[in-house]
Amino acid sequence: MASGFLSEHTAVLNTLDPDAPALDDLEPLRGVIEDARVVGIGEGAHFVHEFTLARARLLRFLVERCAFTHVALELGSAQAADVNPWLAGEGDESDLHRLSGPLTLGIFGELLRWLRRYNASRPRPVQIVGIDLPNTLTLLPDLDPVADYLRLVDPDIADLVAGVLSAAGEITGGSAAVSGPRWGSLDPAFQDSLTAGLARLSTRLSALEPIYVSRSDQHRYDAARRHLDAACHTDYMLRAMNDLFSGRGATGDTSARDHYMAASVQWHLARADAGARMVLVAHNSHIQKTPVTFDGYLAGLPMGHYLARDLGRQYRAVALTHTAGQVPEMSVTAGDSPVGFTVAPVTLDAPPPGSVERALADAGLGGAVTLTDLRSSTSLDRIRSQSAYVDTPLHEAFDAVMSAPTATTDPTVNF
Repeated sequence: MASGFLSEHTAVLNTLDPDAPALDDLEPLRGVIEDARVVGIGEGAHFVHEFTLARARLLRFLVERCAFTHVALELGSAQAADVNPWLAGEGDESDLHRLSGPLTLGIFGELLRWLRRYNASRPRPVQIVGIDLPNTLTLLPDLDPVADYLRLVDPDIADLVAGVLSAAGEITGGSAAVSGPRWGSLDPAFQDSLTAGLARLSTRLSALEPIYVSRSDQHRYDAARRHLDAACHTDYMLRAMNDLFSGRGATGDTSARDHYMAASVQWHLARADAGARMVLVAHNSHIQKTPVTFDGYLAGLPMGHYLARDLGRQYRAVALTHTAGQVPEMSVTAGDSPVGFTVAPVTLDAPPPGSVERALADAGLGGAVTLTDLRSSTSLDRIRSQSAYVDTPLHEAFDAVMSAPTATTDPTVNF
């Protein structure tokens, strides 16, 4: 039954190459997204070369054929601001490592390099916005601009600001796999004092908005408010990730990050022109509309769940998956990896019944690049996520899925 549905609702695409001149084979996507204001473009695993190519090609189609104006990535706002001049052609190609850091380079490096090349042929460069917490899950990328703002508008709390900055500086690392345990090694009283200091800053920033705005302007206040919200959510996520790594994680605790991401998308939309449309590039488990569950266990409520609730049909989600027998996977290591883990291919079991990957194989489409409209499918109930499976009604979670026949490691990954 599922394979029959796939045969009727699947388009075989010509290529994954984002630079191929023709985009006509992607036209079925237009009927899926319709007039949506936000379209999520996912990936079933980080660090996959084929997913980077697919995302670049989908991004190009949405920008050129569907008039999308904004590109949002799963990274912090400060990182996006640092990378944008480089995307517009400033500096050297090699500067990306310095601007982005090792984890962002591994996740988005190939896509960002393609976007820089793409921008070179466009009269107006495509820029990105960061809608996530810092990929390092550290506090200073967001607290430093807050501190600069507060020194201008509220010098009376200089000691409080200095104390929070000093405490935040104790948390370092190239990813949550490093910064989470680093936070966990700190004295509990120190941890609580940092959380309390952030809460004091947040409450005061809200209460004194009229005064702060009079001493600066609304735009600068709003930016500082958003950075401080990110820092508060990062502090929460440090606790959540430390608990997760130590086996004490509370059910759904990591939803805090996705709730922030959804609010960040809304923040950008509220400040954009009426006709603005956003391509949202993040993992499948962030863009899906249904709760993320593994074998019935609730991992969290994803960003897409909040966006679908608030935007309705103005939000669409396109998953990316593959039908290969292996996939790059993360392995936490105690070695000298700058991000606290290494990436290497792992062998996968054959796709189980009910999965979109099994349905594609049964329909004779496993060896092709495909795009499937999922909206009327009721029999598919799982999709690959890293080397595991998310179990969820796929027609509720995603509007479409693009599949590649291979899943190889992105060449920018060096850990």
